[in-house]
Amino acid sequence: MTEESGEKKLYVDEDWKSRVEAEREEVRARKESTAKEATGATDQGDAAQAVKMPPASFEILLSTLVTEAMVALGELPHPATGKAEVNLDHARYFIDTLRVLQEKTAGNLSPDEQRAIDSVVSQLQMAFVAAKNRPATPGGDAAESK
Repeated sequence: MTEESGEKKLYVDEDWKSRVEAEREEVRARKESTAKEATGATDQGDAAQAVKMPPASFEILLSTLVTEAMVALGELPHPATGKAEVNLDHARYFIDTLRVLQEKTAGNLSPDEQRAIDSVVSQLQMAFVAAKNRPATPGGDAAESK
């Protein structure tokens, strides 16, 4: 994180953003497919369009938790409302979950995985402090909880 003109910014590499967006698209497609199956609306054409799930991995788990934390910090729009909403209790929960994961996997990660989790935990902690200290805005978009 760098400080420019008194404002801290969270930097996320573009590749990570594209992976998160691809995951979101897959989740949307799965939800639509599940809804169609529940109503019996599936056919051969729908089966051909089924989304193939990526293999489970540490990176996918990490990006899922980071995305949830960023949504709770108001850094990404909430998927249900499309608005950036701050919920510090949820953000704290996901950051704490990442810290538990960080502690429990210590010594068992590749150097790249260790750098990734260390980096995102640090960045999210700083973003949490920034969100907590952000002054209230007239529309009520400020940090909702302490």
